[in-house]
Amino acid sequence: MEFYEVIRRRLSVRAYKPDPVPEEVLNRILEAGRLAPSAKNLQPWKFIIIRDEKIRQALVPACRNQQFIAQAPVIICACALLEQAWKGMGGYWSAAEIDVTIALEHIILAAASEGLGTCWIGAFIEDEVRKVLAIPEGVKPVALTPLGWPAQEPRPRPRKELKEIVCYERYS
Repeated sequence: MEFYEVIRRRLSVRAYKPDPVPEEVLNRILEAGRLAPSAKNLQPWKFIIIRDEKIRQALVPACRNQQFIAQAPVIICACALLEQAWKGMGGYWSAAEIDVTIALEHIILAAASEGLGTCWIGAFIEDEVRKVLAIPEGVKPVALTPLGWPAQEPRPRPRKELKEIVCYERYS
């Protein structure tokens, strides 16, 4: 699939078929995340791949009762390794969350190119996700996404025009 078509096809999917994601497809998608850029190439991330039905169901309340997350045969939890991240962004803040976000977006776009659906999950209760997935201190869950074959075709949502979001030379 052509790159810009992948970007156009990437939509948030909230209904999944139970069909498994083949291992080779999952590995290609994860490889896209592995190849993502990061500040100083520190790669301060860890991806938890959840296939177990009981664990997927346990994540539903941790993800503010978004039931569809457990429909997908795979959930990916993208985590930042806080102490491994570069701390000089803007001169004073950590690149951890940004680096993980870039890597997860690579994964999401790769999934779209494979015909798979995802949905960025930022609405979750961090302490509950930590407990369900046994995430240690110093590791921060940044986002989750279900990963699977769409059960229905999502409709594109409106986007702002370029003139609303782009300015040249100076902020205006």
